Amino acid sequence: MIAVGRHAVHASALAVVLIVAGWPAAPAPAQLHASAPYAPRPRTLNGSGNNAAHPRWGKAGTQYPRIAKADYADGIGQMRDGSAARYVSNRIFNDVGQNLFSENGVTQWGWAWGQWLDHDFGREQDHPRQSTPLAFNPRDPLESFESLLLSIDFWRNAAAPGTGVTTTRQQVNEQSSYIDASNVYGVTRERLDWLRGGSVDGNPTNDGPRLLLSPDHYLPRADARGAPSAAPSMELDGALITTPTKAVVAGDRRANENIALTAIHTLFAREHNRLIGRLPSNLPAETRFQIARRVVGAEEQYITYEAFLPALGVTLRPYRGYRPSVNSSLSNEFAVVGYRAHSMVNGSFDATEPAGTWSDAKLTSFARTGITVKSHDGLVALSIPLAAAYGNPDLLERVGIGPILESLGAERQYRNDEQLDNSLRSVLFQIPKPDTPDPRACGLPVVDTRCFSFVLDLGATDIQRGRDHGMPTYNAMRVAYGLASKPTFEDITGEPRADDLGSRINDRTILDFVSLRDEHGSPVPLGTPAAEVDAVEGTRRTTLASRLRAIGGNSRACATATVSSTSTIRRSARSASATASRIGTPSPS
Repeated sequence: MIAVGRHAVHASALAVVLIVAGWPAAPAPAQLHASAPYAPRPRTLNGSGNNAAHPRWGKAGTQYPRIAKADYADGIGQMRDGSAARYVSNRIFNDVGQNLFSENGVTQWGWAWGQWLDHDFGREQDHPRQSTPLAFNPRDPLESFESLLLSIDFWRNAAAPGTGVTTTRQQVNEQSSYIDASNVYGVTRERLDWLRGGSVDGNPTNDGPRLLLSPDHYLPRADARGAPSAAPSMELDGALITTPTKAVVAGDRRANENIALTAIHTLFAREHNRLIGRLPSNLPAETRFQIARRVVGAEEQYITYEAFLPALGVTLRPYRGYRPSVNSSLSNEFAVVGYRAHSMVNGSFDATEPAGTWSDAKLTSFARTGITVKSHDGLVALSIPLAAAYGNPDLLERVGIGPILESLGAERQYRNDEQLDNSLRSVLFQIPKPDTPDPRACGLPVVDTRCFSFVLDLGATDIQRGRDHGMPTYNAMRVAYGLASKPTFEDITGEPRADDLGSRINDRTILDFVSLRDEHGSPVPLGTPAAEVDAVEGTRRTTLASRLRAIGGNSRACATATVSSTSTIRRSARSASATASRIGTPSPS
């Protein structure tokens, strides 16, 4: 069962899900045999052919279409200037340690499922890489972190072949645009061939029906089939940069990013194999594989439309039939700014299990890696900071998939607003100093004098990514979507007009919270334990609109859009949080 908010979905009834998948009603087992005509043509791995009239729509490896005209400084591909992304992040995304939780009781399954979906239908190509670091100013009055590197890593996404030189720079989506569980199976035959049990010859159709798992039923590591260099490529994060053979391999190469994501990957790989075990063994292996694959994709769709979207307040119009004229390809605008749920990510995973679940030695090792361990009333509680969960598939196996998945439903996610937890906005990373004998020490989420420390900022990266992809001003985006312009920042945020801040934009007190409220509208005293767990709404000393206006000078509502035809959740707050990418560049008013 997956409980996203006040909605729960049971995904264990095979017959029900087969119906959801659009599969014919299952015949009696006696009717299922090797010669039975019970194998409709499976959907392609790369998403091609979903639309018979336009078979490339939604296909992996094709360009993101655009709703609005791209806006580059030179009309080709040069990023527009604007206020420094970290400077904006310190004044807009900075939560100053005050967490605001989902006012609708949406659990951490909300952001976790959102990321799972994101990795199913979108990923920009990042090779060949082009480094354009972001400035990090240690003298910024609102900077509260230290970095020995006076810059923040940023790499431009690759230009689509044939673009960005004499024609407008475009980008390529490596994933299929469909909710089809491509993050489980991959979008190429070569990756799927490696993931399935059997020979590795580039032809997955001669493999067994099951997905490869470890003896303990976790995802396979890069060396599971011999030489790690022959395994499908995976992104290496955190400690995996120095220990790449420990990376798990899955359908999407971002599966190691955090233990919640790795756990969901593991869950669906196990689900595929569970379904295989319920199918008649006299069916051909390829038929059983494709049936299970179709069911897994249907489960993902069912959870998305029956639990995830309702929990986030998204109401879709009734389905009125397939429209072949609609291009289902993920748009550039949606991929870059419309589907950015980073504000909802909680900064920790809190797992509570009976005493004895973990040995004393294991608990001691947890504490050494920055995990808080507390025992009470026969229970042991782990508070796992996001930094410890980053690029750490070993931790998932040591804690256990059950406690991690349960932790997602045990606590609310953060409110969908402009704030980002510092575990995302000011991520501390470390690289070995030249005389460090064991570089693995720099992968732990604790400060080590043997390592150089530097900061990454996901909020600043989001700002710069909009510039990288040539996102237009906020009002230009609204017009492209058929919406009216917004003449002021207050029109975007819905706040009352406030005095201009001027130089006070550099005063640390502008971010102070002056009041908090819980989900019932009752006051929550500042600085109390209740403020750490109950606050869902906060009022700051300055309005969001006034800070945006001070950063943007005299510009009006200049911004990268977050407006999307499918995104209706707290549209004003989300729009305002994304204005940062074009602050400082006037837009038509």
